[in-house]
Amino acid sequence: MKQALKQDWRFYLVAAFLLLLLVVLFVRMLTLQVVDVDGSVSFLQGQGDARTIRVEEIPAHRGMITDRNGQPLAVSTPVVSIWVNPQQLELSDEQLQVLAGKLQLSAYDLREKLSRYRNKQFVYLERHMPPTEAEAILALGIRGVYGQEEYRRYYPAGEVTSQLVGFTDIENHGQEGFEYSFDEWLQGKPGSKQVVKDLYQRTIKNLKQIEEPQPGKDLALSIDLRLQYMTYRALKAAVKHHRANGGSVVVLDVKTGEVLAMVNQPAFNPNDRSHMEINSVRNRAVTDMFEPGSTVKPITVMAALESGKFGPHTPIDTRPGYVRVGNKTLLDPVNYGLIDVTKVITKSSQVGITKIALALDEEALHEAFYRMGLGQFVGTGFPGESTGYLPNRTGKRPLEQAAFAFGAGLAVTALQLANAYGVFACDGLKKPVSLLRLDEPQAGDQVVRADVAKNVVDMLKTVTAKGGTATRAQTDLYGVAGKTGTSHKVGKGGYEAGSYRSIFAGIAPADNPRIAVVVVVDDPKGREYYGGEVAAPVFSEVAAGSLRLLNVTPDLLPENGHQLLARGGM
Repeated sequence: MKQALKQDWRFYLVAAFLLLLLVVLFVRMLTLQVVDVDGSVSFLQGQGDARTIRVEEIPAHRGMITDRNGQPLAVSTPVVSIWVNPQQLELSDEQLQVLAGKLQLSAYDLREKLSRYRNKQFVYLERHMPPTEAEAILALGIRGVYGQEEYRRYYPAGEVTSQLVGFTDIENHGQEGFEYSFDEWLQGKPGSKQVVKDLYQRTIKNLKQIEEPQPGKDLALSIDLRLQYMTYRALKAAVKHHRANGGSVVVLDVKTGEVLAMVNQPAFNPNDRSHMEINSVRNRAVTDMFEPGSTVKPITVMAALESGKFGPHTPIDTRPGYVRVGNKTLLDPVNYGLIDVTKVITKSSQVGITKIALALDEEALHEAFYRMGLGQFVGTGFPGESTGYLPNRTGKRPLEQAAFAFGAGLAVTALQLANAYGVFACDGLKKPVSLLRLDEPQAGDQVVRADVAKNVVDMLKTVTAKGGTATRAQTDLYGVAGKTGTSHKVGKGGYEAGSYRSIFAGIAPADNPRIAVVVVVDDPKGREYYGGEVAAPVFSEVAAGSLRLLNVTPDLLPENGHQLLARGGM
């Protein structure tokens, strides 16, 4: 009996000890997790949070680039980049095969890549995947494979606006065009949020938003996408037809100074740059310089009218069809005989313009070219914009002054030339040129007397009329005025025989101008290479199409045109 009581006492003692131990553990647990006596609760909770709570970046979309009417030219679309932590990766052979297939890789290439970066903690497997494709990969539940939300730039107009809009790199930073020059304006500011993640770094819950993302600002360009498409088609067809190296066209609204279209050939597709050639990236209309040839003869005549020595009908003796200047003989195609200043422009007489230039003050002639915007920045802010080249050396030899007067020995861009013709169109008012949409027209500077500018425009009308050198620039419904130009290309050894630039610069409608258009075709290789043969037809198509799209009333109507307009038939 005594032995039994002794065993019971021991049993109860051990039970009481175990119970006390449980109580102590329970109290300690409460102390650690509920009662923060020594900071242990904060410590343990912090340790737990450190293993589950993360701060993630919320990407901000880049501002949209649009045309003047709000049509999108560059937009940001949500994408997902797939990345992997090789040190966490748990991948069976079957999963490797499936993952490689969804990434459009061979299993061997994927295995090699993972092996090559096995000591890293972050490796991209694929950037900028469509969300649905990325979700299919993440749904495989492979430990160590993650998704990262980003934005990718997309260009709805493709190659039609490629050199103007530019493009971004894979990190969404501007690299060319307005994407580059307005990168800070377009770039958004990412936000951040606090999330709970599981052992496999999958987001379980969004806890709170720490900082809201700030999207980039939108940018409205001055171009009209309708005109841009139409102009692009016309230039591309001409370059192909004449087997040319390339070309540029600029359409300028002379009332506001806004560029309504600016296209180049060759171009590239900014949405697929895998086959992009560096030669197709630059915006030739702004960056490329060329000798303007006879397209600047109207500026020489403008200076002649300003001098008071010449008027539109001042006679110029071009007989016998050539003139000797220094050791050079300058020729006309035929002997035009005794003609007036207007016909010098009509026929683009080299002899006539030479005699006019040699009668002018050298500095006055140079200053006239400079006033028209040549040899200086147009001021669009476009990256790579060229100033052109306007020689300013005093004491030129007579041959140099003559060459300068008919467009040799200086260099311009297509945009500069369009700006100069815009001065003629605006009665001598020079408007600031803008590649951004303007809410209100900018004030201009009167750089030429209105009467002189009007006289020059009247002369330019004769160039496109019967007997002029650019009858192919005419349109059916609108009167036009302009000037052809054909210049030899310059190579390492000087002027290249058989290599030309075909140019036409003009305004329309001639009596109440709305647009100035410059067409440059680089090195046409067919039998036709003169500006009146190659560039003038492009001008005709672009000018007529632009004015129709701008709803400009035709000024050349057939006999029954007014009745047709009244009935809505035209």
